[in-house]
Order: sequence, then structure tokens, then C-alpha cells
Amino acid sequence: MKGIFGWLWWASVAVAAALLMGDNPAIVTLFWPPWRVDLSFNLVVLALLAGFVLTYAAWRGVALLRELPQRARRWRALQHERATVGLVLQAQSHWLAGRYVRAQTAAREAIERLRQPQAPAPSWSGTLWVLAHLVAAESAHALGQRAQRDAWLQAALHPPHGDAAPEAREGVGLRAAEWALEAGDAAAAAQALAELPQGAARRIRAVRLRLRLAQLRRDTQGALEVARLLAKHRALSPEAAQTLLRGLWRDAVREAADAQALLAIWRGLQGAERHDPRRALAVLQRAEALGLASDGGVALPRVVDEAMRVAWSGYDQLSEDERQELALRLEVWLARPADDGGWLGRLEQAQRRAPNDAALQYLCGHAFRSRGLWGKAQTLLQQAARALPAGRLRRRAWVALAELAEQRGDAAAALQAWQEAACTDL
Repeated sequence: MKGIFGWLWWASVAVAAALLMGDNPAIVTLFWPPWRVDLSFNLVVLALLAGFVLTYAAWRGVALLRELPQRARRWRALQHERATVGLVLQAQSHWLAGRYVRAQTAAREAIERLRQPQAPAPSWSGTLWVLAHLVAAESAHALGQRAQRDAWLQAALHPPHGDAAPEAREGVGLRAAEWALEAGDAAAAAQALAELPQGAARRIRAVRLRLRLAQLRRDTQGALEVARLLAKHRALSPEAAQTLLRGLWRDAVREAADAQALLAIWRGLQGAERHDPRRALAVLQRAEALGLASDGGVALPRVVDEAMRVAWSGYDQLSEDERQELALRLEVWLARPADDGGWLGRLEQAQRRAPNDAALQYLCGHAFRSRGLWGKAQTLLQQAARALPAGRLRRRAWVALAELAEQRGDAAAALQAWQEAACTDL
């Protein structure tokens, strides 16, 4: 379409020229005493056009001649820039291919080019400087040259052009933190992360490094908070996030030193985690390990009371082994002489709904025994001892039956119960 309009324009120009100059008898007379010159009008027009073209061409020629030094400088800068970029790319290619010595050689050549005082400085020379030093540092790290690696890193973090390439320098700081974590140097990793700008410190890569740092320091609570932040920003898959959070939470529970710390960890659960009976079972196990059951108090510790209620409400979600473990944990707390808070009624109702559940039979029998209801306790404990698989819970059921028999003076029944307890494999 543009070609058609171009031909139409030239045709219009030709038609206008033919109409104006085709049959034009006009004459231009020039008086230069004592001479007189008569010229055709068409010739004068052509001469003026030719003069304009020649003048414009001469002006452009002079301008091009004056621009030659500047164009030469631009050409030299372009050649220098292409050579430097080529060396940086070559160094990265060698590093990716595992040719670390060649990568260092190419990176050194690029750095030497950037250091030349008479060399033109491209607009992204700061980025090239940081990348060349980073490749050299990566190669030195792979070769085990720790001192050389640290020297390259320091040079990358302080380019000669001031604050050039801030993003690349942030990447160098993150890489330094990764190397420190790989070496197990928590102090160096913490320093590298602290030197990051505020924006870079919130990025997913930096948050992951903070998680690794917390794990290295065995700061389970801090690692748990960082892992929740990663899960919130979907930096981990749902399955991986749940596995990581569950593992860190269990580590925090195992490290709890007292009831207050255990309560803080328990209250730190979010959403559906607060209703997980397996987490509640872990809290009960830690509470027993801390000796909270033997502190002489009358009332249940708050964390134990909350965990017992959650574990009991999710009893149906537990496996058979987990139910037996929960029965062992609840036995300790249900033996207290204080007001049971309605636990005896809950146990009786649950046992009536599931009369063949051996773990419930054991729990009810133990609760009846601790409250002096020895007849009911004996019946339920006998049923549980016969139904439970070999293990700690079955042995405790036979031990409880032996003690009941001794209390009522039945030596034969006590001896048989002790024998069954001794023959039960743990």
C-alpha cells in the first residue's frame, strides 16, 4: 500500500512539473552593468534545486567529518564492551560445564578489561564487574580455595563505580550466606543476611536462608516462624510445608523446658492444627517427660487440660497404636484425686458406644480403680487385658489386676496376674 501511494506522489510531482515547465516561455533577466543575461525560468529553477542539493550534501559531509572521532570512540567502546561481555559469558559457560580453572581465567581477563583506566565504561559495567567476580568466586569455591573466594566476594560487593548494580550485589550477598551455611558458620551467615537491604531480606530465597540459619542454630521456634512465612507465601508445596511444619513443631515440643514454654508452643498452633489429636498427643508425652504429673499440684496444668480435650475429641481419627499411646498418657492425669472435670462420664459414654475398644476398656477400668470403684475396674481391666495386643498397655492392665487382687486378699489371682504381666512382651 505504501508503494502505491509513493508512485502516486511521484506521478503528481511529474504532472505538476510538466504543467509548470512544459510550455513556460518565462525568462529571467539578470542585469550586471554593462552586461545583461537572459535565462530561461526553467533553467533557473533547476539551478536553484541543484544548488540546494549541493549545499545540503556539502553541509552533511562536513558534519560527518566532524563526527568521525566520536563515531570512532563509540566503535571502540562497542568492541570493548562486546569483548568483555563475551569473556563473562565464556566464564559462566566454563563454570556451568565444571571447568573451573578456565572459568577463573576468563573471569580474570574480563576483570582486567574493566579495570583499564583508558577503557570506555559501558552503562552496565557495574553488573559485568559483579558477575565476573561472582563467577570467579564460584569457581574458587568449587576448587576449595576459600581465601581466594572471599577475596573475589569482597571485590564484587565493592565495585569501582560506587552503587552500581545493586541487584547483582544482593545476589552476591545471598550466595555468601549460602556458602556460610554450607560450612556451618552461623555467625558469617547471619552477618551476610543482616547486610542485605530490607527489600532483599523479604524475598523467598532470603527467607529460606533464614530458615536454614535457624535450623543450624537449633532455634526451633524461630525456624517454625520462618517456615510458616514460607508456607503463607506458597514458597513450598502444601505437602512439603505440612511435613516441615510438623517436624519443626515436634522439635519445639521436645525442646520445651517447662509448662509455660509448652503452653506457648501449643497456643502457637494455627487453624486446623489446634484440633489435631496427634499434636495433642505429642504435647501430653512432653508434659509427662517434664514431670508435670508428679509436681504435686491438684489442678491439671492448662496445657495438659487443653491437649487432653483435643486428643479426646479426635480419638476416632487415631490409629490403634496411637489410641493405646493416648490411653497410657491419659492414665497418668486421670489418676489425680481432684475434680475430674467430667472425664469419668466421658469415658463411660465412649466405652458404651464402643464396648469392644480395648483401649477404652483399659482407660475406664483405670479411672474406676483410681476412684475406688474396684468391681467395675476389675471387670473392664480383665476385658482389656485379654483383648489388648502384646505391649506396654497390656502389661499395665495385668499389673493393675494383680494389685486389685492383692487389695482384696486373693493371692492366687494376684500370682496369676503377675505371671501374665511378666510373660507379656513389650
